[in-house]
Amino acid sequence: MRPRKPRPDPEKRAEILAEVHRNRLLREQGYREQALRLFPHVCARCGREFSGNELRELTVHHKDGNHLNNPPDGGNWELLCLYCHDAEHQTPLQRAHYESDPLARGTEPPLTFRAFEGLKDPPTPENGKTD
Repeated sequence: MRPRKPRPDPEKRAEILAEVHRNRLLREQGYREQALRLFPHVCARCGREFSGNELRELTVHHKDGNHLNNPPDGGNWELLCLYCHDAEHQTPLQRAHYESDPLARGTEPPLTFRAFEGLKDPPTPENGKTD
C-alpha cells in the first residue's frame, strides 16, 4: 500500500483555486473583449447575429486549440455561438458518427410508434382495455 499524500491546507488550497479562477477570468475577458471589438457579432459557423444581452451567447473559439495563443490581431480566434462552439469541440469520433449516421442527418423516415395512441378510446373488453 502506497503512503498517503498529506492533504493541503484548506485555506491555502482555497486561496490557490481562487487565484487560478481569477487569472482565468482575466485572461478570458481580455481576449473575449478584444475579439468582440475586432469582429462582427456574428457566429462564424451558423451566421446568427448577436446584440445586446445575446452577446453572452457568443464565445471565442481558438482555431488552433491553444488558449494561450492570443495574438493582438485576433488571427487565432473566431466568434461562435454556444451551440456551434460545443459542436466544434466534439470528439472526432462523435463528429464522424453524426456525419455518417443517416438518422442524425434526418434522412430516415420519421418514427411511426405513437406512445399515446388509443388514450382517447374508452376502456372496453373489445379493445382489450379494462380498468
